[in-house]
Amino acid sequence: MARVLIVDDSPTETHKMSTILDKHGHEVITAESGEEGVAKAKETLPDVVLMDIVMPGLNGFQATRQLSKHDTTCHIPVIIVTTKDQETDRLWGKRQGAKGYLTKPVDDGTLMHAIKDVLP
Repeated sequence: MARVLIVDDSPTETHKMSTILDKHGHEVITAESGEEGVAKAKETLPDVVLMDIVMPGLNGFQATRQLSKHDTTCHIPVIIVTTKDQETDRLWGKRQGAKGYLTKPVDDGTLMHAIKDVLP
């Protein structure tokens, strides 16, 4: 299956998404900040990135923009997974290069469908 990088500063959210992904046979990599997420994406080249927005330091919008602009990571689809559910946030996420946008809490079916939609 897919190698999925979860970038989220909440251990609870990371655990929830990891459990869902593990259950469906995906390999999970985690990062606790935007900076760490960008570094791990460049290092491991995951198939998809699940990106939180609200994080200290480099936020998810900034990290998504860096990934979508860098030569080695621009092909990796980013799905934003956040509590921010305003239409302006969705539009801004897409403008930063995100291929999907999910609002927490995310259930099993929604997460798996979103990942399936962005993978080739």
